[in-house]
Amino acid sequence: MHRAKRTKAIYPGTFDPLTNGHLDLIARGAKIVDELVVAVLRNSEKGKPLFTVLEREEMLREATVGIENVSVTTFDGLLVDFAREQGAKAVLRGIRAVSDYEYELQMAMMNRKLDPELETLFMMPGEKYTYVSSRLIKGVFHLGGDVSSLVPPNVVERLKRKVPGKHA
Repeated sequence: MHRAKRTKAIYPGTFDPLTNGHLDLIARGAKIVDELVVAVLRNSEKGKPLFTVLEREEMLREATVGIENVSVTTFDGLLVDFAREQGAKAVLRGIRAVSDYEYELQMAMMNRKLDPELETLFMMPGEKYTYVSSRLIKGVFHLGGDVSSLVPPNVVERLKRKVPGKHA
């Protein structure tokens, strides 16, 4: 009897903070692969994060609790090395716009050069999340804007505790 291969993928990111766009990709990606590892990057080049790695990991765990084949962890270093350690065969990446594609294509090609066996799966978020980014969420929230329809409730609560200001 032939045993089916199990497909494991990594969804890496900074998730600072987690958005509904991220959750959309996690939920949809989890339907495509047998196991999806959401991996919070510990050492990002994106500047000083609002949330600690531990806080981001907790937010992800809380928000994905109902998705059976999703796990959350952290990593640093090369993604291809982490994927190899995890036994993953694919990387899931979200693309919102052409500018995302240009960057993601370069990363995918470099990853392919470093590990020809690692595939990259590009997914577009649901239409209502195509403009949502963690950077925009932080900016709008800092200025007192309502982001409750763009992030999970647990993230809204953590934003209120983290960012002093005019939030109800």
